[in-house]
Amino acid sequence: MKLLQIGMVIGLALSPQSFAEATDFYVYYLGGQSNMDGYGYVKQLPAAQAGAQNDVMIFHGNTSPDRASIDGKGIWSKLQPGHGVGFKSDGKTNQYSSRFGVELTFAQTMQERFPDRRIAIVKYSRGGTSIDVSAAGGFGCWEPDFEGAAGVNQYDHFLATVRHAYADTDIDDDGQPDRLIPAGIIWMQGESDANYTPEIAKRYQANLKRLMDLIRAAFRADDIPVVIGRISYSKKDPPSWKHGEIVRAAQADYVKADAVAALVTTTDQYGYSDPWHYDSPGYIDLGRRFANATADLEQGKK
Repeated sequence: MKLLQIGMVIGLALSPQSFAEATDFYVYYLGGQSNMDGYGYVKQLPAAQAGAQNDVMIFHGNTSPDRASIDGKGIWSKLQPGHGVGFKSDGKTNQYSSRFGVELTFAQTMQERFPDRRIAIVKYSRGGTSIDVSAAGGFGCWEPDFEGAAGVNQYDHFLATVRHAYADTDIDDDGQPDRLIPAGIIWMQGESDANYTPEIAKRYQANLKRLMDLIRAAFRADDIPVVIGRISYSKKDPPSWKHGEIVRAAQADYVKADAVAALVTTTDQYGYSDPWHYDSPGYIDLGRRFANATADLEQGKK
């Protein structure tokens, strides 16, 4: 039922009668946990990323725990700094934070790779969340069948975000209809699944495949590129994630088995602002890496 409802919304957004005058936007979904939320500091941004990107639109769904009512509220707006951790939306206005994530350089690099495209981003992520139900903890779980409080989970919030995003047929408010074309999934997550038991970590490949298949299905595009960010350790002892090597291997195995998936591994090179999150230069580089990997997959360069 969840997929049917979201499919109906996307089907309306792509209806043939609107094709003649539609502006095409290529939509990339950014999801995962805290290193997708983004812990870079806006005040540390170079001038090239410090301003608004007027040709890029973003819909950033409001982040909510499993115990909350289904949310995902947001508005389409021009991309600017402040879409990192602490960002909020009530569906009418955005409250920007002092942090940023990969979205800024991801969008810039995609525009460089595809200068004739209009780029749009849908973002929904939540720090601490797992895919495996046994690793949900107090942060939440992406498993669609997970019965959190009130039966709500992170996949429900994701579907609500996409539903709200696709309900707007004129995302840039120029008076002309827009067509939203699903083009890629960017996923940065796995630390929580690596932090409990070896058995949970060993289930990660199967759990990741199931979730990516369902996210592709939600966008009604079962062959769009999926780019995974490899989890990494901060320079401390013991490692941040007890069973990180198992999950890292699972991420690599997932990518090997999927014809249109790629793994970004440069995360091992980044500095950290705390034991769990990359520093500002890390997010700047990671956005570029995500974009180039996505573009390469679109161009058949796996």
